[in-house]
Amino acid sequence: MRYMVTYDLMETIRNTNQWAGASALAMASYPIWGVVPHPAFKMIAAWGEVTERSFARMIAKPDWGIDAVVGGDGRDHIVTVETEISRAFGDLIRFRVQGREDKPRRILLVAPMSGHYATLLRSTVQSLLPDAEVWITDWHNARDIPVSEGKFDIEDYTLYLSDFMDHLGPDLNVIAVCQPAPLALAATAYLAAEKPEAQPRTLTLIGGPIDPDAAPTDVTDFGRRVTMGQLEQVILQRVGFKYAGAGRMVYPGLLQLASFMSMNAETHTRAFTDQILRVAKSQAGDHDKHNRFYDEYLAVMDMTAEFYLSTVERIFKNREIARNAFTVDGREVDIASITDVAVKVVEGERDDISAPGQCLAALDLLTGLPDEKKAAHLEPNAGHYGIFAGRSWRNNIRPLVLEFIDSNAPRTRKARKKAS
Repeated sequence: MRYMVTYDLMETIRNTNQWAGASALAMASYPIWGVVPHPAFKMIAAWGEVTERSFARMIAKPDWGIDAVVGGDGRDHIVTVETEISRAFGDLIRFRVQGREDKPRRILLVAPMSGHYATLLRSTVQSLLPDAEVWITDWHNARDIPVSEGKFDIEDYTLYLSDFMDHLGPDLNVIAVCQPAPLALAATAYLAAEKPEAQPRTLTLIGGPIDPDAAPTDVTDFGRRVTMGQLEQVILQRVGFKYAGAGRMVYPGLLQLASFMSMNAETHTRAFTDQILRVAKSQAGDHDKHNRFYDEYLAVMDMTAEFYLSTVERIFKNREIARNAFTVDGREVDIASITDVAVKVVEGERDDISAPGQCLAALDLLTGLPDEKKAAHLEPNAGHYGIFAGRSWRNNIRPLVLEFIDSNAPRTRKARKKAS
């Protein structure tokens, strides 16, 4: 599998399916078929429309699509996306709300590097923008990064995060979602030892595998069963000649997508079958619920081979974060170094990716942090996606996170006088 031709073959298959869908849609949509009013033509056209759209989305980076937010004055304020730090493997971007005074809450969202783009957190950003200044980590597709830029593993990821935190200053509130939770914890501990004045004020960890063995899932079972040699030989591929990253070893986004969908194959099959029927009956829309979800879900990016392998080996197999034995650039990272940063853990009761207990393990590692600076919340009946972007996030978790941020903010002189 470790050849450019296999990467090109996968892209060829994707391209062919996109072409097949477009062809079916075009042929079944000829006006002449109106003289033969048979439902088969509508079904073929519907299949073609859904197929073409689905396979085309797999190589397109979604837009943020956040145009404006309503301010406290009741007016719409334009939102612009600005790059504050540009790096080879990822940028720090800000959502600047025009014509509004800066909010006291300053939040850095740490997006996962696990197959999807940072736009997976679009609804999370939208929900926070009315009440906070928001930044996010925007990771790049590995196939677009030249080999000359070097490697990128979990240590490099951690250093990126520490640099971003340092840039934004100590009045920062960090929210890490899913995969980056253990590395955000490590980056905070790294700063606590190397540059304590740059530590964030609060750190919220949402559904992340701090200790994968705390509660087994299909993801952790896979990490245990497979050997590193099997991963290298079966999953990794070299980027083909079509892209700037030609020759770079990656875990291809298309393979990741196949893995994602196989975990809930029946659900996805039903969703696409129902969508084809809705299109055939002219009941679907360009931005209906199905398309809004799958336009984002199907958009995948390649992950550098070294990042994927080091995540599996060091986070899941060796449990370096869980054992407090993680090192960055040859330096030991002691989680107990965190003594001033308030930490909150959020988990979903029905999370089948990072099951309850995996993220909660972070609090046991924080032996240098007073109990009053630790908090935890288990959201009833919530799955993995719901705890950061679904109804559970909007209705319950978001208010709790904002309250946690505010409760750990320094009180103003005015507030002190009022309290006294």
